[in-house]
Amino acid sequence: LLRIEDTDRARSSDEATAAILEGMEWLGLTPDAPPVMQFDQAARHTEIALDMIARGTAFRCYATPEELQARRDLGEEKRQAAKADGVSEDAKAALLAEANELLAPYRSPWRDGAPAPSEDAPYTVRLRAPDGGDRILEDGVQGRVTIQASELDDMILLRADGTP
Repeated sequence: LLRIEDTDRARSSDEATAAILEGMEWLGLTPDAPPVMQFDQAARHTEIALDMIARGTAFRCYATPEELQARRDLGEEKRQAAKADGVSEDAKAALLAEANELLAPYRSPWRDGAPAPSEDAPYTVRLRAPDGGDRILEDGVQGRVTIQASELDDMILLRADGTP
């Protein structure tokens, strides 16, 4: 089964899909069925995401892309500041701790049901990442893989425009 990830409409194109198919052919790989275009399943993605919200395994997040980028930028600034000459070890440790918190996998403040900033505020739908413990996956190549829940972010299931 070949699935073409074409949900990012701004970056998806017929040329990109053709390049994938040409690459598959060049590698001698032949799909068993025609490629599945991910965007063709958008309505089903939306249906499942809304069901997940109802079950508490996903939630509406009102953080804007600009806010998230500002968070990353501030984390990088603090990381760089910790490398500056003349910074004491205590200050360096504090800066790195702040940077690590800002750059850690994103956990939305709305995951626990905080109210929307306004009635018409745009939102994404995010998967509610597990709060603790380990997740164990059996990978066909790497074998058993253990991931700490703290390494997982609340990843986006639906963008603010409603697309997966």
